[in-house]
Amino acid sequence: MAASAMDEVDLVLRTMAKTIVDNAVYFADLDSVVGDGDFGYSLRNGFEVVVSDYDTFDRSSAGAVLKKVGFVLSGKVGGVSGPIWGTAFLRASQAAGDKTDLTSADVIAILRAAVTGIMHRGGASLGEKTLLDALVPAIDTLEAGLARPESAQDHGVAALQEAADVATRAAEDTKPMLALRGRAAYTGERSIGSVDAGATAIGVILQSISAAWREKFDQRETGT
Repeated sequence: MAASAMDEVDLVLRTMAKTIVDNAVYFADLDSVVGDGDFGYSLRNGFEVVVSDYDTFDRSSAGAVLKKVGFVLSGKVGGVSGPIWGTAFLRASQAAGDKTDLTSADVIAILRAAVTGIMHRGGASLGEKTLLDALVPAIDTLEAGLARPESAQDHGVAALQEAADVATRAAEDTKPMLALRGRAAYTGERSIGSVDAGATAIGVILQSISAAWREKFDQRETGT
């Protein structure tokens, strides 16, 4: 993915945080269909701090900044989302360690560590109508895309877009699923027919990151 400098880690995290804050109402509305409707607002509570305080975070390494984000989310995000998202970032930080340059393999390892954290903390698996149903196939797609020789030439732009598109489609595919985790699980069959808010959020976030990544490298190639 050519994530060769901390400014690219910053780009991803800043874009993610801003996207979550900007879409808080949308995510909450989705969650209100079968959940308690606080998903978007809970996430916003944490990511607003990430947006406002990011420049003060320890960004000496990928692991350091991911750890700080994890701590912020664990402390500021309420409900079940705080522990799950916080754990995801803390596990990711452990995988990143003190690296300041990330290879494609490093990026995939960091993302898979986050997934492991989510599964461990939330007790969820694929097919249970959670954010994992969009995140895992997106990571699989990204890994396959980054393995192509041409990915080095376009800095992973195409691979990241493919991953974002897969996440978006996968989120839609949660509509006929029966929710087995979270508050939506308590609604039983009423959860069928609506998309999962967390999975949808993953798609929206990855689309935003993909657009920012493409813009960065388009500008680099044109020298603007």
